[in-house]
Amino acid sequence: MRISLVQADLAWGDPAANRGHFDGQLAPLAGATDLVVLPETFTTGFDMAGGAGAEAMDGATTRWIAAAARRLDAAVTGSVFIRDAAGVHNRALWATPDGRIAHYDKRHLFRMAGEHEHFAAGTAPLLVEWRGARICPLVCYDLRFPVWSRRRAALDYDILLYVANWPAPRHDAWRQLLRARAIENQACVVGVNRTGADGNGIAYSGGSAVIDPLGQPVLELGARPATVTVSVDLDALRRFRERFPAALDADRFELAPD
Repeated sequence: MRISLVQADLAWGDPAANRGHFDGQLAPLAGATDLVVLPETFTTGFDMAGGAGAEAMDGATTRWIAAAARRLDAAVTGSVFIRDAAGVHNRALWATPDGRIAHYDKRHLFRMAGEHEHFAAGTAPLLVEWRGARICPLVCYDLRFPVWSRRRAALDYDILLYVANWPAPRHDAWRQLLRARAIENQACVVGVNRTGADGNGIAYSGGSAVIDPLGQPVLELGARPATVTVSVDLDALRRFRERFPAALDADRFELAPD
């Protein structure tokens, strides 16, 4: 599977500018990738006031991501602030070329920025199947919670995917946690972070990466904006799991409702 990581600086609170920027970044990928991954809150940055301008599920960004998937003949994913009857969500959209849109609402809200005071938490993970891969998209702070991310019977994936706005002061935690999630789940882990500084003066140092099930980087970006495509060998991943079936000895558990 060909996966394109789009690590970008984001225009603070300006969805139209960000969509326009990504149009340019994505155009060369048409027919040359299977999956395009954008950062968390890719239309606004991690702006806790963004809830006031949150879009409806049938809004401009959902239409944009659906059109991008059609043009590229690829799945496109990234998170956006979306409002529905239950409140405002930090919602990862998953668009495919046939016009279908799936979504995952961020479960773990970043209380140190007050995210839990402005947004509604998700209640269920998402598992999608795309071009031979089973993929679980999650969002940023979810990376710190191994139980929620854990491979299990009801969430048996090949690729675990995190979109993020992960600040520079905790960059080493980002690198280590991506590797830990890959090793413990015997999965390919993809993490896409932003770069630059946001409207609150918080710096981001990129570090978007693809990590193999042994915890080794297939790709690791620096701090500059970049769009890079890598190939993930799903057959090799499955052969590794067959040779080293640690999942057979994993603890069985159920997540309790809130």
